[in-house]
Amino acid sequence: MFEDTLRAFGRYALMVREVVRDFTTRGVNIEELSKQILKIGRDSLPVVLLTAAFTGMVLALQTAYGLQRFGAKNYVGNIVGLALVRELGPVLTAVMLCGRVGAGIAAEIGSMVVTEQVDAIRALGANPINKLVTPRIAAAMLAVPALVVFCTLVGIFGGQLVAVYELNQTSHMYQRALYYTIMVRDILDAMIKSAVFGFLVVSIACFHGLSTQGGTAGVGRSTTAAVVTGSISVFISDFFVTKMLILLS
Repeated sequence: MFEDTLRAFGRYALMVREVVRDFTTRGVNIEELSKQILKIGRDSLPVVLLTAAFTGMVLALQTAYGLQRFGAKNYVGNIVGLALVRELGPVLTAVMLCGRVGAGIAAEIGSMVVTEQVDAIRALGANPINKLVTPRIAAAMLAVPALVVFCTLVGIFGGQLVAVYELNQTSHMYQRALYYTIMVRDILDAMIKSAVFGFLVVSIACFHGLSTQGGTAGVGRSTTAAVVTGSISVFISDFFVTKMLILLS
């Protein structure tokens, strides 16, 4: 099993290298890029916003419950804002993207493989990486940071609703805490992490889609593998990217 994992990682690394080479030599078709950005944003935005709203509300409740033991309930806005901007916003968005968009990409490309549409692309002299993979990865690296911005704003607003109507704080107090806590560096770090997560989720989904074997049953296995592997990669890479950003700060 370990050897199979190493071989799969080697094939994934080769695909990523080919994507980088394709992007630097041929670029990306703007029309296809725009189409994929719209698709990723449209498919993911509702579930991301819903998740963000209730995460912010629950985070505010739990934070207030813990801080009131020390008489520090007024710091709810500081903790909610910083947690959403630096950590929860990018991670939650990436996980939702993995389940919503990653699964769809793996199923779509996997279906093209089993119906020999990818072979037809090669037979016509075109490169499947250029047609199917590069535009999706580039679109994810642009769309995910935008989704994270919406996710963070909605999550912060959800926390504000709880702070005002459950914790008897004023909107001014909550927003002032955000103003004095969140710095530009926090936002930049979140955007970098978002782009990395978008790259990982979509590239892994494309890889599993292109590796599909075994007909329609193989499409199901590839979709499941894309979601599981993508989610795990988000959490693992989150630690290393966060560590790197802290060292560079």
